[in-house]
Amino acid sequence: MTDRWALAPAEDGGAEIAPLGPDGLLAGPVLWEPDLATAVRARPEVARWVWRSTAEVYPRLLAAGVRVERCYDVEDAETLLLGHEGRSGEPRSAAAALARLRGGPVPPDPPQRAAVPGSQSSLFEPRPVHVPLPDLVEVYAEQQRRHEATDRPERMRLLTAAESAGMLVAAEMNRAGLPWSAEVHRRVLHELLGERYAGGGEPRRLAELADEVSAAFGRRVRPDLPADVVKAFAQAGIKVRSTRRWEIRSIDHPAVKPLLEYKKLYRIWVAHGWSWLQDWVRDGRFRPEFQAGGTVTGRWVTNGGGALQIPKVIRRAVVADPGWRLVVADADQMEPRVLAAMSRDPGLMEVAGRETDLYQSVSDRAFSGNRDQAKLAVLGAVYGQTSGDGLKNLAALRRRFPKAVAYVDDAARAGEEGRLVRTWLGRTCPPAARPGGDAAEEAGIPQDDPAETGTGPGSSSGSGSEWVPGYASTNARARGRFARNFVVQGSAADWALLLLAGLRQACAGMAAELVFFQHDEVIVHCPEEEAATVVAAIREAAETAGRLTFGQTPVRFPFTTAVVECYADAK
Repeated sequence: MTDRWALAPAEDGGAEIAPLGPDGLLAGPVLWEPDLATAVRARPEVARWVWRSTAEVYPRLLAAGVRVERCYDVEDAETLLLGHEGRSGEPRSAAAALARLRGGPVPPDPPQRAAVPGSQSSLFEPRPVHVPLPDLVEVYAEQQRRHEATDRPERMRLLTAAESAGMLVAAEMNRAGLPWSAEVHRRVLHELLGERYAGGGEPRRLAELADEVSAAFGRRVRPDLPADVVKAFAQAGIKVRSTRRWEIRSIDHPAVKPLLEYKKLYRIWVAHGWSWLQDWVRDGRFRPEFQAGGTVTGRWVTNGGGALQIPKVIRRAVVADPGWRLVVADADQMEPRVLAAMSRDPGLMEVAGRETDLYQSVSDRAFSGNRDQAKLAVLGAVYGQTSGDGLKNLAALRRRFPKAVAYVDDAARAGEEGRLVRTWLGRTCPPAARPGGDAAEEAGIPQDDPAETGTGPGSSSGSGSEWVPGYASTNARARGRFARNFVVQGSAADWALLLLAGLRQACAGMAAELVFFQHDEVIVHCPEEEAATVVAAIREAAETAGRLTFGQTPVRFPFTTAVVECYADAK
């Protein structure tokens, strides 16, 4: 009896299924089942289901109350394998993989469907080319051979399994939704923005701030139009290139204070205002569409809803159900810990294995106790901030932790030379690309203030440049800077997938449900009596993920956890 089965759903609700052998090929006849959920439910002995796309199959199973322990997502595996082979950007659908395997014309991938606010309907999803189950199995078997042909097959297999597990987690999070109080949200908006005016115009507080900005400049200025603000500053004898906060906050002009306040509130109004609440919150749940591995680095994105950019003040609306709690867990200083584990730098591993604050420990060794300087040095090494004080800090860091700095230096050099750069498990940075502002924001590159090392405005935190496959690079230095960041940020994303997989397994059989994840933060919604068990499960999953990803090292991967009723109370 085999514990791996392949599955190909049909539009009429049925499915083709068949057992697979050790070689990944069919080990029995293809069976037709009239009901997909019944077919899976009737085979609890199956340890792993192989299918074209988790996004296609698993929401249907969840809607029928069927949970799958493990799966293998053929199209996600194709994406990882194409990247490893230096072919990022080629069509990754099962139909495209089959065509390549047989030497036929390769069809383009269907366009990604647009998010439908407040809906989980697949009515608007582009229809993929149907691949019959025997053909899908042929692709799967070939992928198994391609895994073995990689430079580190065991790591690549682990990455593929982790990504597939992440797809299951994302689907379950999409179904569960993040607990959200519309009443609290409306109250927060009223406190911040004041009354709404008829016709959809700016609320009272924004209108008042706009008047203050105009009065400060002595003429009517639209603070929501950057070009108008730049022009107004120029007429006042002040040259600015943009209206970004980091550029204008130090300017001595009476318009600056109301302008900064306007920009902050305007973003809340546009991104999380009353219209957003109406579109994205249903039945006490915010339901964005989480997508695992949505960026080059492997970090997650959401298809609509802006779930990874919830302002702290709006987090007041994230409220647990009565009798339940939110367990909010935030990984502590994850990126330098990942660098320590990858580089095997003895000094940095020893520091990352202590119970004490990592940056303080680094500062005690290399920066005379100056924690802020140590933090800037470590992040500068990861993100390539090597000019000015950054160069001096990097030199001090290199003296104390030479293997760690050499690791990211080597990645940067490979990137500059156009070579493939991989995460610890084998996720590959595209070899040819171009830097872009929007893409950089999606990758988590701070586009506001490079001196601030917190979360950027995109879907993750960090610094560097995101790279878009399919373009020739004209800036080798910039690509090297991103490659330096990629090996750390991407390896951290690999570790996080294994964390999620372990936490999901630990919560099986409990009422607890994963409801939110971004980069190094996870939220579990659970009954109050399960909270302590969940906290322990997060701690154990983090340490297990560290061992699985990087092997045996002294590096710790601790989390700061908070058990709260409201998300805003966690920090």
